[in-house]
Amino acid sequence: MQSNAVDYKCPSCGATIPFSPEKQKWVCSYCGSEFTLEELQKSQKKSVVEEKKEIKVEDADIYRCQSCGAEIIADENTTATFCVYCGNTAILKDRIHNSRVPDLIIPFQKVKDDATKAFEKVVKHKPLVPKAFKTKGNIQKITGIYIPFWAYDFQVSGTVEFNATDVHTWTDFRNQYTKTDGFSVVCEGNMDYDKVLADGSSRFPDDLMDSLEPFDFQGLVSYNQAFLAGFFSEKYDVDEDKAVERAQRRAVNTSVSLMRETVNHQSCALLDNQLNVQEQKVYYILLPVWMVNTKYRDKTYTFAMNGQTGKIVGDLPLGIKEVVVWSLVIYLICFIIFLLLFLGGII
Repeated sequence: MQSNAVDYKCPSCGATIPFSPEKQKWVCSYCGSEFTLEELQKSQKKSVVEEKKEIKVEDADIYRCQSCGAEIIADENTTATFCVYCGNTAILKDRIHNSRVPDLIIPFQKVKDDATKAFEKVVKHKPLVPKAFKTKGNIQKITGIYIPFWAYDFQVSGTVEFNATDVHTWTDFRNQYTKTDGFSVVCEGNMDYDKVLADGSSRFPDDLMDSLEPFDFQGLVSYNQAFLAGFFSEKYDVDEDKAVERAQRRAVNTSVSLMRETVNHQSCALLDNQLNVQEQKVYYILLPVWMVNTKYRDKTYTFAMNGQTGKIVGDLPLGIKEVVVWSLVIYLICFIIFLLLFLGGII
């Protein structure tokens, strides 16, 4: 399928204008003009919509760049990308409109320089990380991407039963004694949860996305596709009915943990869970993440940073060459120290 890709133009000079996380405005890199969302929308010219043509390219769609006319290939879940020829942002507007439009978005607060410095700091003190992972070229691959999430408002109510114990020990002049008291503790409660998150994309591991939390929901604003300018974006491929099961488990697990904290005994084990979860409201939101994926020995390693708070997560590979070299260095150092001590003892 071939259609137009939408980008945003500077009202002053006509150059492509991306969103600046640093200034929280749209800043033109050519003339230096800055615009708020209201100013940009007021000045934005409508794009000419071309007639769509059916073209199959290995399950991908072809879009026409509005700036240079080049063809942009994107898979079915991409909603914002870049033109590889002129570098302009391509917002695939029909992708957004053909699915549910996001309700809310947290715009990027951290710039790419923040992400690259954080990555460099992490790998700097990791001598066993392969050199290929530390190269400037790899670091520059760090990309800002909006990840789709479902956020649910829940009301959790019911009872949880715990098996609790207290252990006391004492001694006299002959023996040591141990007394174990067992208790059945039932906790009852009603808890309200706002915006429990569940990742809406199957591309990204759930545990990685969970590790990037928390996000500050006070930074949520009404969705506008202009925020996508300068960044990649994905649309959900896990719908809200499927994602809700995971969000419910998170709410229940949190409720059990909170109730466990009220049990004033030495040990506490879950015995029974009779919690009910009622869904109050669901939001489709986009959250900002800086990310780089690096393949090493047929395995992909991911470094990611919360684009709002700066929290970093990820896994780093161990280079075989680096491990061997450092093992030899440590062995030689230990051997030299041993020789010095041995010879010093003889002398």
